[in-house]
Amino acid sequence: MKKKILVIGGSHGIGKEIVHLLQEDHEVYTASRTPGEHQANNFHHSTFDVLKDDAGKLDIPDGLDGFVFCPGSINLKPFKMLKEEDFTDDMELNFFALVRVLRSVLPKMNTGGSLVFFSTVATQTGMPFHTSVAAAKGAIEGFARSLAAEYAPKLRVNVVAPSLTDTPLAERLLNNNAKKEKMAERHPLKSVGTAGDMAKITTFLLSDDSQWITGQVLKVDGGISALNIN
Repeated sequence: MKKKILVIGGSHGIGKEIVHLLQEDHEVYTASRTPGEHQANNFHHSTFDVLKDDAGKLDIPDGLDGFVFCPGSINLKPFKMLKEEDFTDDMELNFFALVRVLRSVLPKMNTGGSLVFFSTVATQTGMPFHTSVAAAKGAIEGFARSLAAEYAPKLRVNVVAPSLTDTPLAERLLNNNAKKEKMAERHPLKSVGTAGDMAKITTFLLSDDSQWITGQVLKVDGGISALNIN
């Protein structure tokens, strides 16, 4: 069945791949600072900055069946080098922007709709230099579980928690072959995640194939959070 799905972000990285997969069968609406490269007739873009703009003014339809929030940050520093503003900025982009957008989106969601947010494997698996982003993404995980409980059975709410993924956001961590090989070796599956990996699990969570899944944090992380094979 053709669905109406709103993706906040959608121009780059994981969001771009999500839109690419969804366009095959659904009506896709995106809201981001730039439109990206999507050209299909069933693609609709609104210029939108989650840190500045009012989501209530977005040109999105009623009767949404799916919602994905992609904006995020990778701010990796030792705690002693982080300022209070770093924590505030990460929380603002990752969590409070999501809350603001949802206030406008939830009234437009159909019964049976699915919402997907993004966390990080570092929220539940302690990793050095992740204090700020892990705190912000931890807020998303707790929020998502509570929202899933509050809106069941009308809406499903789930979270994808990736490990390091090869996207523009992670470019400085993966900008040469030596870094990519080192990061791949940290994972039991000996590879770094791709935007396509995250897009596939997201489209699954938006689909009717996942209709009995809600309130979950799905770790898509090459096994790093569960397996110790070194």
